[in-house]
Amino acid sequence: MKSRTATRRALSATIREHRLENGLNVLIAERRGDPVVAVMVWYKVGSKDERDFEAGVSHFLEHMMFKGSARFGKGEIDRITTELGGANNAFTSYDHTAYWFELASDRWERALEIEADRMRTLTLEPAEYDAERAVVLEELAMGQDDPWRVLSERVQAAAITRHPYRRPIIGFTDALSSLKVDAMRDYYRRFYRPGNATLVICGDVDAERALATVRRHFEGLPAGDPPAPVETFRPTDAEPRGEQRLSLSWDDQGKRVCMAFPSARFATDDDAALDVISSVLTGGRLSRLHRRLVLERALATSISTSNDTRVEGGLFWLFAECAQDVEPETLERAIDEELAKLRDEPVPAKELARVKRMLEASEAYDHETVTDIAEDLGEHATDAHWRLAFEAIDRVRRVDAKSVRDVAQRFLRNERRVVGWCLPKEPAQARSAAKSRSTTRRGRKAKAR
Repeated sequence: MKSRTATRRALSATIREHRLENGLNVLIAERRGDPVVAVMVWYKVGSKDERDFEAGVSHFLEHMMFKGSARFGKGEIDRITTELGGANNAFTSYDHTAYWFELASDRWERALEIEADRMRTLTLEPAEYDAERAVVLEELAMGQDDPWRVLSERVQAAAITRHPYRRPIIGFTDALSSLKVDAMRDYYRRFYRPGNATLVICGDVDAERALATVRRHFEGLPAGDPPAPVETFRPTDAEPRGEQRLSLSWDDQGKRVCMAFPSARFATDDDAALDVISSVLTGGRLSRLHRRLVLERALATSISTSNDTRVEGGLFWLFAECAQDVEPETLERAIDEELAKLRDEPVPAKELARVKRMLEASEAYDHETVTDIAEDLGEHATDAHWRLAFEAIDRVRRVDAKSVRDVAQRFLRNERRVVGWCLPKEPAQARSAAKSRSTTRRGRKAKAR
């Protein structure tokens, strides 16, 4: 594979793209000013790439990337980062897994040593594997004590019937409990390779010197073999044919609703229109749903929307909680009235201009630090193309009243949605659940000791 380079000037940074012969994509964003450098490695693998028996392995592997490699033992990465006065972390999504460092510009190169080492020589010691699995399982169990999380997971599974996006990123207890360390080694071998990764360096660096340093640490790494084509198959969900409804009960007095509408792909014009729609509905105190349902009519204590676009599709979410003594049907009817207005009536020019200004301000804020820019670059490079990171606000500016209404009519129809309610348990049920939960918590605490 021949190396190649490309450059672009954006966001007060000169961005250079280079691909090493082993396939590693390198983005260097030279942005002088603050003596800080962000280093991120993005792997094009997330929970959607898992098979059923390994559900949750992407997130679990993210944990294990801090538990020892050929040169850096357990705890060494955090210790070195602290000694250098920096910060590090990682995160897993449906479509990608990313690792980041933020360090001063006179010591950032140490991050490259660490990332190059754990890209190909993770040790995955069985004892550490078992210990960290217990941590992940406890994290998963704690999530089952959160009514919003349980409700949204059930709604997502109903809205996405076949595609792997239906599974929670953290996975399932039974799959993780039975997952063998050799299965994780195989997953690591398949996806943690230079040709499946993007390295982003952003901040106070000299691009030529930075690229030379990257070559020194990464160019000798073997490319690795891409996964077999059969492993990239994705089931396709059919267009919804009617509203679905579900409910669960919880031992508190909250009355919560979660709605999900299958929506668009990441970094598209529809994605931008859905961002605008989300801001029209719940972007601040002047937004339609917050102003009318929370402030004016006092039907809800909270209400929010989220445009959750992903590489192979997405969901548009709405979350709300009833105010005291407000019946679920009353709140849902009021929400439906506002969504109908959005589908039927053009958004006034003044309101649309205000929302766009708010989104532009948010975009500017999101690019204040070198780590913010590195994250935006890496996400777009992994899930679409890095140049689209700097076109996002232009797509928002192009959204007009007609496109808002068209997108609302296509995606936000009642017959396309899943509606989930979480309602209070009956008193006898609540007492029984409280007793059971108390016993479970005591058992976990004793086990942790």
